[in-house]
Amino acid sequence: MIEWMSLATAFLLGLLSSAHCVGMCGGIMGALTMAIPAEARQRRLQLLLSYNLGRIASYVLMGVLLGFFASVFTQWSGNGWLRIVAGVLMILMGLYLADWWRGLVYLERVGRHLWAYLQPLGKSFLPVTSARKALFLGAIWGWLPCGLVYSALAYAMTQAQPLAAGSAMLAFGLGTLPAVLLTGLAAQQLTGLLQRRYVRAGFAVLVILFGLWTIRGGLGHEHHHEHSPAGIETSHEASSSMGHPHHSH
Repeated sequence: MIEWMSLATAFLLGLLSSAHCVGMCGGIMGALTMAIPAEARQRRLQLLLSYNLGRIASYVLMGVLLGFFASVFTQWSGNGWLRIVAGVLMILMGLYLADWWRGLVYLERVGRHLWAYLQPLGKSFLPVTSARKALFLGAIWGWLPCGLVYSALAYAMTQAQPLAAGSAMLAFGLGTLPAVLLTGLAAQQLTGLLQRRYVRAGFAVLVILFGLWTIRGGLGHEHHHEHSPAGIETSHEASSSMGHPHHSH
């Protein structure tokens, strides 16, 4: 079951991480539009939308795959521990956004092994001359090692269902869309605003609060998971004893 509160949280995570997305994807946005005349705005928008559609589709695919694995693992251990891990990564995400601690860089290094194989594929779609090329380039670029995407994936995994996790990553991708899209359309004022230290710090604090809230939910879920089996067993035994009284011989 897809929870709207979880989708809203994922969307806000994407929105709050826009400052980082501008830095990561701003260059490729410029490359997509550099060869297109300024007066051909409709074509520029088409390429940018196609690129972002491919990028977000990759996020959704990641979410579905990890949601499937999470659904298997949580059958035995519950998803409280997933929430705790996601909360910790979100806190690290906030610290990374504000440039207070760049620990997520180590996590990004893990993804570079896969990126080494995918990056050459992306070059085959350059220069981008059609919406189709932009779509495939975005689909490949979506796998670029990014600690913020990994943090969002950890949060999506807490849904413990493929469809719900994929939906959460869709919401996250849509949250990043406004800043990345407007950057591609040369919205310099937005770019400058998102790069200001106090704006990034404000976003970072909100993400950290999201992380603490997620950890709190995970701890509560773990507490419930630990105590509910005993309670269920006791109730079952009580009902059994009531339904099947012992007869003395």
